[in-house]
Amino acid sequence: MTLHFETLAIHDGQTPDPLTGAVTVPVYQTSTFGRESLDSRPEYFYSRIGNPTRTALESTLALLENGRHGLAFASGVAAITAALQVLRPGDHIVAGADIYGGTYRIFEQIMRQWGVETSYAADASTESYEACLRPETKMIWIESPSNPLLQVTDIRAVSGIARPKGIVTAVDNTFPSPYFQRPLELGADIVVHSTTKYLGGHSDVIGGAVVTNEDRFHHAIRNYQAAAGAIPGPWDCWLVLRGLKTLKVRMREHEATALHLARALQEHPKVSKVFHPGLPDHPGHELAKRQMHGFGGMLTIALEGGLPAVGKLTSATKLFVLADSLGGVESLIASPARMTLGALSPEERQRRGCTDDLVRLSVGLENAADLEEDLMNALATI
Repeated sequence: MTLHFETLAIHDGQTPDPLTGAVTVPVYQTSTFGRESLDSRPEYFYSRIGNPTRTALESTLALLENGRHGLAFASGVAAITAALQVLRPGDHIVAGADIYGGTYRIFEQIMRQWGVETSYAADASTESYEACLRPETKMIWIESPSNPLLQVTDIRAVSGIARPKGIVTAVDNTFPSPYFQRPLELGADIVVHSTTKYLGGHSDVIGGAVVTNEDRFHHAIRNYQAAAGAIPGPWDCWLVLRGLKTLKVRMREHEATALHLARALQEHPKVSKVFHPGLPDHPGHELAKRQMHGFGGMLTIALEGGLPAVGKLTSATKLFVLADSLGGVESLIASPARMTLGALSPEERQRRGCTDDLVRLSVGLENAADLEEDLMNALATI
């Protein structure tokens, strides 16, 4: 019996508790498990190493990405750092030009000190990634769609270049979620998520995840997870498990409303550009149609009037909350230049195309007409 995505999200790894019959996975809020004897080696003995609630989450995450191994972490950046443990000093990373600011900080402030350098592709094209390859390149890091410019990279094509050279392809799949995109099916070796975002979906938990089909990567990252200890607590795991049960219905609503707003904003005279892969004039639209099952709930706009206009818009919205995160049921608005990428130098932001006139919107589950009215009223203040 082949189960569909939403069925796996509700049932996989989450069978009724054998002791009590509870249909929801219990929160095993314990640090320690008893052993039967000195010679016993039970599956669970200390929650840093393993916890039944975390196991249920890891199993479900792996299945939703169509992967064999899932590993949960205390945050998205903890998951990113864990995925990079397959590298060694002297190795080289090629990353996308437009990536999450926290990933950039890990590459530049942590990995560089560990002897791992990173080069950044000029754009989202396969050719730009290939142009950055060196003999010591061991990983290509992709965000698709990217944060905040929603650039789309051909995961299958980049993986096809990397694999014959023994290069690992890692994909941050936070924006689309596994409901809209499954990079392992496109040839990627490692998938990373901030479960804080769409997978949790309610802005009430911090977490991350790594999924892979490769035993050797799983072994290395699992050892790091146990040794470094950046693991989520059982309550955090339970919250993400709860979020996964409604992921399908939430992602469909996020996408529908985001596309509605993207089309409306395209017509507004104070909006100079709308970035959303669901729009036919987006340069990655056709590619997104091929490798994704939907376009996601994120969009970015550029405003006439630059940063002063951004300040007026973000202070005038009533439903869009000015905040740094994304992927929750409530709509959020952010200035990438001042917030999510504020730690980067102005020169680095300019190189990446993150100009001061950008506004990133995480479209929630409110009524589409209400959100449109909120944005139009706020735009009228500029």
